[in-house]
Amino acid sequence: MIGKLTGRVDYRASDHVLLDVGGVGYIVYCSERTLATLPSAGQMVSLYTELLVREDLLQLFGFLTPYDREWHRLLVSVQGVGAKAAVAISGALGIDALARAIAIGDWGAVKAAPGVGPKLAQRVVNELKDKGPALMVMGGSLARDLGQNAPASVVADPQILETAPAAPAVPVPPGASHADAQAQAEAISALTNLGYGPSDAASAVARAADEADTTPALIRAALRLLAPKD
Repeated sequence: MIGKLTGRVDYRASDHVLLDVGGVGYIVYCSERTLATLPSAGQMVSLYTELLVREDLLQLFGFLTPYDREWHRLLVSVQGVGAKAAVAISGALGIDALARAIAIGDWGAVKAAPGVGPKLAQRVVNELKDKGPALMVMGGSLARDLGQNAPASVVADPQILETAPAAPAVPVPPGASHADAQAQAEAISALTNLGYGPSDAASAVARAADEADTTPALIRAALRLLAPKD
């Protein structure tokens, strides 16, 4: 299994990039969103990869972070979603918007991806509504463990990663039991990974705790509270 490639960009096409890794060229398929972030020809880049193996086909798909790759794996676990469809969905929405859409059941947002009809969009949301929030919680730790606070198209220096400061503790609303506290802390962590401020995330989770107690349910309820009001 090829899990990661680091090499020079030879050229970029509309749906893939050719990476020169030690004199061997690898064709790696990427979303337009990923391709747009890659450096120009001749520059170094690292991509996390997923290898698609079929009887008559071998294809590599590339992602900027392991979190993006985990979302790809989650998407292709849905019946009817192939590797290219998964890349189209994540590329059209972006991972953060995709996570929000699945958490709150917004299959209309998923349908906006090219080639995705309403039935498939609903299936994606229905099958991933509980798995998605769990992956959102994982996102922050994946990023910290692998140094993804650095620009995604730059290969991180291991010495920098070793001296990186520890992530700040996530605040937990007062008065929660130990089990509730863990679920709420995970929900707050997931929301902050999506870009919400810690205070806004904590406030929304505290209010959502009146109607939900598991991490996925808390995330969905909190996102509804944080959504812009018309």
